[in-house]
Amino acid sequence: MKRSLVLFCNLFPATILLVLLTITTSTSAQLVSSENRILFQVQKLLEYPQALQGWNNWTNFCYLPPSPSLTIVCTNGHVTELTIIGNNTSSHQILSSRFSIDSLFTVMTKFSNLKALSLVSLGLWGPLPSKINRFWSLEVLNISSNFIYGEIPPSISTLKSLKSLVLADNLFNGTVPDFRKLTFLQELNLSGNKLGPYFPSLLGQNLVSLILRNNSLRSQIPLQLIKFDKLQTLDISSNEIFGKIPSFLFSLRSLQYLNLAANQLSGNLSAKTACGSALTFVDISHNLLVGKLPSCIGSMISKGKLLYSGNCFSTRRLNDQQHPYSFCKKEVALAVKPPEKTKKENESRVKLSLLLGIIGGAVGIAAILVLLTVFIVRKSNQERSYRHRDRSVADKFYAGASPRPNTDTRRVPQTMRLSAVGMPPYCNFTSEEIEDATNNFDSTNLIGEGTQGQLYRGWLRDGAVALVNCVKIKQKGLPHTINQNLEVLPNLRHRHLMSVLGHCVITHQENPQPTSTVFIVFEHISNVSLRDQLTDWRKRDMLKWPQRMAISIGIARGVQFLHTGVAPGIFGNNLKIENILLDDSLNAKVSRYSIPLPSKNTDQNAPNQIGSTNNAEKEDIYQLGVILLEIITGKQIKSSSEIEELKDELEKGSSEAQSVLRSAVDPCLRGTYAYESMRTAVQITINCLSKAASKRPSIEDVLWNLQYSMQVQESWTSSGNLSTKF
Repeated sequence: MKRSLVLFCNLFPATILLVLLTITTSTSAQLVSSENRILFQVQKLLEYPQALQGWNNWTNFCYLPPSPSLTIVCTNGHVTELTIIGNNTSSHQILSSRFSIDSLFTVMTKFSNLKALSLVSLGLWGPLPSKINRFWSLEVLNISSNFIYGEIPPSISTLKSLKSLVLADNLFNGTVPDFRKLTFLQELNLSGNKLGPYFPSLLGQNLVSLILRNNSLRSQIPLQLIKFDKLQTLDISSNEIFGKIPSFLFSLRSLQYLNLAANQLSGNLSAKTACGSALTFVDISHNLLVGKLPSCIGSMISKGKLLYSGNCFSTRRLNDQQHPYSFCKKEVALAVKPPEKTKKENESRVKLSLLLGIIGGAVGIAAILVLLTVFIVRKSNQERSYRHRDRSVADKFYAGASPRPNTDTRRVPQTMRLSAVGMPPYCNFTSEEIEDATNNFDSTNLIGEGTQGQLYRGWLRDGAVALVNCVKIKQKGLPHTINQNLEVLPNLRHRHLMSVLGHCVITHQENPQPTSTVFIVFEHISNVSLRDQLTDWRKRDMLKWPQRMAISIGIARGVQFLHTGVAPGIFGNNLKIENILLDDSLNAKVSRYSIPLPSKNTDQNAPNQIGSTNNAEKEDIYQLGVILLEIITGKQIKSSSEIEELKDELEKGSSEAQSVLRSAVDPCLRGTYAYESMRTAVQITINCLSKAASKRPSIEDVLWNLQYSMQVQESWTSSGNLSTKF
């Protein structure tokens, strides 16, 4: 029974486990020899990733022990489910030039009975082959967090059994194919690509989750969404969606989570707008909306279920940041309107056919210049206006008064087991398992002790190394308070955090009040801290500008998750460069962040909670700026005076000649960065370090600027400039 706890995290009693094993034995068999050979071919084509180590001719693939990075499910001697999860998420961890994505899928399509395929964070690169339509029986396809580029092949729409399609965090571009033939599709996640400009064509009769955030969509919200009766999650944030928000969107029968933030949506929301009974969270922030909030939407503010700052609403609350009406009117006039572009493109095609391509070529060049001008204008507007776009404290932190913070679906989206890809299931550990892991809290396993308790190194029963944080708490009303705070722990799992694997609580009834010990189990990061990497001259030289940008973006994403990825948001995280850990792939992970456990010195009902949270948020931004300052200069900062000195040097360098900025940055970076990329990173760093907290940018603005800097760098590098000295 103890062993079953490790594998199933106390979810199954021994009798049920026995039944499951019996069923598995009866439905699985020795794998047919041809599919045995296919698995060895896959191992070779993927260049022997860690997840596939240790295979030999005697390996029985249908009975491999469970692993968070590898799952093989067999039925009647055939592979029906294959999941391989790696850790190649950094740009220097793509597979070698010998890798062929075409060869990989040629081999894998020989699994004739495959129903679920996940190839995540493996460094795959190249265009997705059209032969993917050979997976006749496929129901789940997840190839997220790779480097697959080009257009999504239209042949993917012939996989008529497909229920879940996840292509997130790749380099796909172009128009999304017509998916209306995918009648069984329940989940579509295309986030983190460069897809656009048109909204995907979908049938939607079974669609539950639609995530298109962070792409290049430039269209209006399609009216066909009114038919999506089963849709629970809709996220089209961080695109260039324009026009009015259709009123029906708020009243879709099943919709729980709606995120329209950071687009170009404009106009008034109808006063007659009705909200569906299932709707639990709405984010319409950072658009160009005007007028008053409809009553059904406005009523969500006090419940912490609405974000609406960064617009031009006349509805205002304490600490709410809204632009004047004239701002939105001006920005709407500058917004790109794809229908006009489409008309020009159609005209140019007519001219092309009539005038043998000469005029068509001229129109094409003109179009490129127009788009480049618009892009520069948008970038300039973003840099000019972000100082005025601080996210509303009231918007974010009314959630602190919510009796059930974990029901905020913006913070905890229900997207078919994809929120923590690559992580083992969250466990409610027993005290015996904690004692076994730490060897009964042997002093040799004690790593440190501080305000957040004692930290031990431990080994879980599956052999994985972990860190165990022990916190002792005394407080009145303890059991209720602790349980309420622990609800957030299972959600603290993210690629750029030192994630929580599980916890255990032991309560002792002592007079005059009970005492509890909370054991929080974290993943163990095997490499070094960012501070170590930058202070060791041999290691620092490995971190050229592209690598440092990837690390900076990773840190920002980790902080963004703490601020907005859980409810209520976590702030005051004491961000320090020595607390930024790097895994074997130099993937940044924020550690020692604030765990929201009750404190005997803290009044949970303090009336100034919102104000203090705002200060903590801006303090996080300042501390992130200090980390960026060290990344750019390569210098170890030991005092506030050094921060101001380095900040002044960078500020002077960014406003004068390139040679002045060059002298201010780390000499190890010379010849590895584009000037505009460095200047953008320097400017956002300087603003993070503003003495006035109100002038510091939001974490979304920081992330936007860092990603823009990375795009400029990638364009410069692809032009063959990497070794250029300037």
